[in-house]
Formats: sequence, structure tokens, C-alpha cells
Amino acid sequence: MSEKISCIIVDDEPVAREVIEAHLSKIKSVKIIGTCGSAGEAFSLINEHKVDLIFLDINMPEISGLSFARSINNDIKIIFTTAYREYAIDGFDLQAVDYLLKPITFERLLRAVSSFHKIHFSKEEQKIDGDKKEHNDFIFVRSDRKMIRINLNEISYIESLSDYLKIYTSESPIVIRETISNIEKELPESKFIRTHRSFIVSLAALKSYTNEYLEVNGKAIPISRSYKSSVLEKLEKWSLQ
Repeated sequence: MSEKISCIIVDDEPVAREVIEAHLSKIKSVKIIGTCGSAGEAFSLINEHKVDLIFLDINMPEISGLSFARSINNDIKIIFTTAYREYAIDGFDLQAVDYLLKPITFERLLRAVSSFHKIHFSKEEQKIDGDKKEHNDFIFVRSDRKMIRINLNEISYIESLSDYLKIYTSESPIVIRETISNIEKELPESKFIRTHRSFIVSLAALKSYTNEYLEVNGKAIPISRSYKSSVLEKLEKWSLQ
């Protein structure tokens, strides 16, 4: 548990953000990436940084917290914060870690963070165990109401398009309804690399790379700031093999 939990606070009320920020500053395992007054600002933050957890107000102008939660990657967990108890059912329908009713006390927030810890670190342990397992040289995906087998060596890269993925193969692209994080779990880390919240690249298809992008089949696949360090480290090790 040496790695800190990266979180952001999203609330249109400055005082509410300050209260949560003050509480979180007392918890050593949490790192606050930033605070936002709107869902639009939050979108920018999660595009630029790796975020594990969001403290999210529900009743906000323009884009509500519920709408925002439905639109982001499922790997980012939510703790809803609101003054309205009637939103609780909607919050838990979205598989929120917890639901905090304002005014939020430190003790109540600490319990919510503890709940997240149990989920997050259990998942990390499962991921480590999963990395030790052998992978098949193919995956099955659902497309056009049938299961399709795709050999891993036929994949060049995968692109996320909102609720869909486009898997580029040596034949033709295959479009499936899935999240990029879920399919990433099915791919061996020794053969594929996540470069961006929207892209996974096959190392076998890699033609060249810079600090900013990877070239695959004549396309420049971007390396985002949040993935850059791990991507370049992995590519350097891979190129020395």
C-alpha cells in the first residue's frame, strides 16, 4: 500500500470542496490531483492524469454528477457527495463506493475511503496474480451478436470510441461494445502496451516510436502524459531484448 490513491474533488460549491480537501489532507494514503467546480473541468483532469477515485457532487449545473459518472471509465471509482438523500439509490445503482450526505464529517469520509481501499488494493492483488498466469494466443469478443475469435498476433492496435472499441487486425477492424480497461485485462503485458486512455498497441506491430507517439501501420498512436513514464520504460526494456 505504498502507492497513494490519486483522487479529485468535483463540486460546484467552493466551501464543499474545501471541506473535503481539508478532510483528505489528514489521510496520508490519499493524493489530491485537483479540485473542480464542474464536470467539464473534471473531464480535463482525468484526461491528463491517472485518477483512482472521484469525490463527486450529484446536483451540479450543466452536467450532473450522475451523468458525469455514467460517462467515465468504470475503473475510476466514485464516492458521491450531496445534500439530497433521495439521490442515494441512483448513486448506488452506478456502483458507487459510498454516498456521503452533507455536511460531511471527517469520520464518515474516512469510512468511505477505507471502503475504497478494500476494493482498490484487493483488485491490485488480483492483477498481480493474474500477471503470473499464462495467456492464450487468442481472445473471443462479441460482435454482431456472435462470438468472434481473434488471434493476438493479428491485432495491431485497439482504439476506444466512447462505449465501443475498434480492434484493428491484419484483415479488417472489428467493432465491439466493451471498455478498453476490460479488454486490457485479457491481453498479455509482454505483448501489448497501453499508451493512452483510448489506445492499446501490439508491440509486434510497432514500427517506430518517439517520446510522444508510437507508429503502427502508418498511424501515430499518442502517448498521454499519465502513461508516458511507464510506456517509455517498457519500450526501452523491450528494445533491449
